[in-house]
Amino acid sequence: MTITDSNLKISWLLWIRLVWTLRKRGANRRESGAFLLGPLSGGRANHFICYDDLDPNCLNTGIIRFDGSGYVPLWEACSQKKLKVIADVHTHPSGWTGQSEADRTHPMVAQKGHLAMILPHYAQTTLLSKKGASLYQYLGDNTWKTLAMGNIQRTIF
Repeated sequence: MTITDSNLKISWLLWIRLVWTLRKRGANRRESGAFLLGPLSGGRANHFICYDDLDPNCLNTGIIRFDGSGYVPLWEACSQKKLKVIADVHTHPSGWTGQSEADRTHPMVAQKGHLAMILPHYAQTTLLSKKGASLYQYLGDNTWKTLAMGNIQRTIF
């Protein structure tokens, strides 16, 4: 499965809802994140589920520590709504949106082609802009391709 940066599509309305929700959940003091979901046949995200809706304790330490049991309700929701995981998105505390060692070695979905997005400043500066955000594609074996570093302006809309 090959996915390029042009395959991830998010409407402005969904983007605003997503970023506002991540801001609120992170409260400008901790990381937050979500899975972007879309139809089985395409790459356009039309829904999201926050990590802490699936694993209520995953944000308690300030960084994301998602328990594997949280995937059960994720896959159930995808099955019920006939959706698939398109990408995951999480926030970082500063303007740096590179992948941490944990990001690189523990992909949220360890499947080739999976996309991971990182938003800066706990998503406090990205409500109407994608500036500072980065996008990565998982290639397998803890290997990633950088699709957009620090600016996904033409990548997702």
